[in-house]
Amino acid sequence: MLTFVEEIVLLTLDDDGSVLPIRETTMEFVIAGAALMDLAFANRIDTDPERLDILDATKTGNPMLDRAFERIAACSEPRSVGASIETLAGPEAREIREMALAKLVERGILQRRDEKILWVFQARRYPVIDGRAEREAKLRIAGVLLSDEAPDPRDVALICLADVCKILPDIFSVREIEKIGPRVEQIRRMDLIGRTIGGAVAEIERSIMIAMTQTPH
Repeated sequence: MLTFVEEIVLLTLDDDGSVLPIRETTMEFVIAGAALMDLAFANRIDTDPERLDILDATKTGNPMLDRAFERIAACSEPRSVGASIETLAGPEAREIREMALAKLVERGILQRRDEKILWVFQARRYPVIDGRAEREAKLRIAGVLLSDEAPDPRDVALICLADVCKILPDIFSVREIEKIGPRVEQIRRMDLIGRTIGGAVAEIERSIMIAMTQTPH
């Protein structure tokens, strides 16, 4: 089973292995949120709208998640989910994403391809060579959003992440996006972990956008 970090990294790649047009800060916050979701489902942390608590200090055995866990656990005082996400954003989130990409390559899901643009600029892509994991993740999302069935908690959490980084339009047609809008709102309210972490990421994003609009030019 892929981690939330691995799944969201996979879903943010387009058909040729390039990253979808997602703002870098948004990607960092979503990766941080995905790592927290993984830790929550591994019963290492618990979250509510006000704070994040450590439940079990033992390592998960996954180097990528343990790296994130060490940063969160290093704080001696209780912290909010938003503050924890900001702690993991930036260089830490970028490193976690690189570790996820390396793991997807190791699993034979992606291929790492380095290319030169105009023979000067280095570019790296990760084309999919085994699309089963990506199709399975998209089918799970579609199965939840296009039906009224009670979803699995992991699918709810994944949808919250996909919604925050605005990649649902890359999975559904325009007509389907209009149809699933109310269902997405319903899913957001279903799971406390997904709602708390997804809401924290969205709130940080809103704060950044407000600050940008108020900055003198």
